[in-house]
Amino acid sequence: MALANNKRRQRIHYRIRKIVSGTSARPRLAVFRSNAEIYAQVIDDVNKVTLVAASSRDKDILSAKGTKTDKAGLVGKLIAQRAKDKGIDTIAFDRGGYLYHGRIKSLAEGAREGGLKF
Repeated sequence: MALANNKRRQRIHYRIRKIVSGTSARPRLAVFRSNAEIYAQVIDDVNKVTLVAASSRDKDILSAKGTKTDKAGLVGKLIAQRAKDKGIDTIAFDRGGYLYHGRIKSLAEGAREGGLKF
């Protein structure tokens, strides 16, 4: 079952990636969710470079208490802060084929609270 779900997610992600692409003016915020952790990267697809990254494995988030959804919100705020430090304020959100629900939604809302526009 898990293999079929992953193939479905991958197919959805490919469909999203045909549309969503990051530029230096509006980079892409890509999200990857594993069972235990969540990772986010701000990517410039034109120059093929990762500008900023954050995850639930970062020291300040790893020590935080709360559910995985709470930690995803903290990752969103952290990626927004790091992006703001680099001068990025507008992004294209790439949910990675995951449903916009739960941890993905929490990360996106945290990024919006941190000041990113998408």
